[in-house]
Amino acid sequence: MPSSAVQGVPDTQLGLTPEEIQLLRQGQATLGNGSSSSRAASRASSQGILLLDSSSLAQLSRYFDSLMSQVQRRMEYLSEQSAMFTETQYDRAGNLIEAADAEIARFHEILRQLDELEEDFDRISNIRDIVRGYRSRVETMERDLESSGGSTGEKPVSSLRFDAKFGGLEQCPNYNP
Repeated sequence: MPSSAVQGVPDTQLGLTPEEIQLLRQGQATLGNGSSSSRAASRASSQGILLLDSSSLAQLSRYFDSLMSQVQRRMEYLSEQSAMFTETQYDRAGNLIEAADAEIARFHEILRQLDELEEDFDRISNIRDIVRGYRSRVETMERDLESSGGSTGEKPVSSLRFDAKFGGLEQCPNYNP
């Protein structure tokens, strides 16, 4: 090879993966639109050779520096977008948790009120049953008095008293109105 001839090395001997070789060839082909050395690099690329002249290597180096800069900017942009998305989701999750906590507290309050109402219902039911029992006894005693009291037309005064010991009404035998 004459001394003015540009030396090259097969790109398959550079220790690159097939994907990296493809990127190298794309870079050389992209640069092939410029100067004569760029066109020579492009031709070499199509033959699978990396030219080892300083001009071609400098252009290729600048190309990959520019490409890396673009990739880095894109990565930074996507990282920012990812951080913003994560923060938004975190805020939403926080709001959902706060809302869920508020609903849980509201639910617990409803359950507490239901428990109170059940207790009130049981108490009122018990009182109602006692009142019904007294009413039934009073009505029975009044009927008994009416049937035994004669026909004066006046309603007899009840001779009932509350017996605290037995928790009920009883007729007072010695009551005379």
